[in-house]
Amino acid sequence: MGLFNKKGANAQEPKVEEAVNTAEVVNENEAVEQTVVEKIERKEPEQIKIDKETEKELKLFAEKCEKIFTEVKKDIIGQTEVVQSTIIAIIAGGNVLLEGAPGLGKTRLVRSLGNVFDLPFSRIQFTPDLMPADVTGTNIITKDENGNSKFEFQKGPIFSNIVLADEINRATPKTQAALLEAMQEHKVTVMGVSRKLDEPFFVLATQNPIEQDGTYPLPEAQMDRFMFKILVPNPSAEELGQIVTMTQKTMDETASAACNGEELLKMRAVAKTIPIASEVLEYAMVMVASTHANSKIATETAKKYIRDGASPRAAQALITAAKVRALIKGRYNVSFDDINTLAVPVLRHRIKLGFEAVTSKLTADDVVLAHIANLNNVSKTSLINKTNKKK
Repeated sequence: MGLFNKKGANAQEPKVEEAVNTAEVVNENEAVEQTVVEKIERKEPEQIKIDKETEKELKLFAEKCEKIFTEVKKDIIGQTEVVQSTIIAIIAGGNVLLEGAPGLGKTRLVRSLGNVFDLPFSRIQFTPDLMPADVTGTNIITKDENGNSKFEFQKGPIFSNIVLADEINRATPKTQAALLEAMQEHKVTVMGVSRKLDEPFFVLATQNPIEQDGTYPLPEAQMDRFMFKILVPNPSAEELGQIVTMTQKTMDETASAACNGEELLKMRAVAKTIPIASEVLEYAMVMVASTHANSKIATETAKKYIRDGASPRAAQALITAAKVRALIKGRYNVSFDDINTLAVPVLRHRIKLGFEAVTSKLTADDVVLAHIANLNNVSKTSLINKTNKKK
């Protein structure tokens, strides 16, 4: 799964040799000599000295995260990377799209997270006949005390803190569009009246692989509103045995509340205060900007394999999520490792592959990995200078 290794959160920054090998696979039809260049000298930002009050907040943040992970593990066997990425997105305030075949525990994970975060939870089962009003709510005619008719707004299931959009790609585009405003502005407009949604608010959506029958591709505007797209893999034989054993006892979730809405909002506020070194910020911005083939700083991979690059939301998601990951790792600063590790779930659904990539049977993950390899094999300083000149 992209840059993640089997240990998930313990993934280390990819070595240049590994990145170059990926680039070689992508360019295997080209007769180009591959040479391993020196790795960019990246001195990870030094730990910033913090006062006792901040240190106390960071300790509480880490303890709360540990408790959250412990509770979720009561209901989910394996899927370490999936769980960690989802929790990072929730703390950062982003929406998550979980993609995988039926029966892999996507819905169970979301229900378990609803229990762990002790937040109001609603589930919307997306089907081809689902209408936008079934999601947002609608005005209905009621009678007042005097028997007079009046319109009264009846809230839909979108008015909750955690919304599970189950099998979201089974609904028609018209119904899918009903989520756009809620996912971005956290409000719903019905018949000209806008209503704010309670905070915190998240849409955790699941979808089956698009090749399956009865599914509709999500529009680009909606895909871009998901902070992460997370691929849910099939369990190993050992994990499958543990799943069967656990579900023989009970099919219900057993996780207990570990964090409430107020605490979650406070954790998010703490994460936003995490500083980021200018070099790391520039590297993240170059990573996103260079996905556009028509950009002056576009990588060779982008020019050859990417038709449409990532939007500014990708850069926002990358930095916001990296700050949360840094805190979970016990650091008070964002590192290059945070950026590289989160690049795949942030970019895989935001880039559109070109004809060359499709005919070469490359996945979005393959292209993102090769893109990162390009960034690691050229002078980062030269890319940043090109960016500044363009400005």
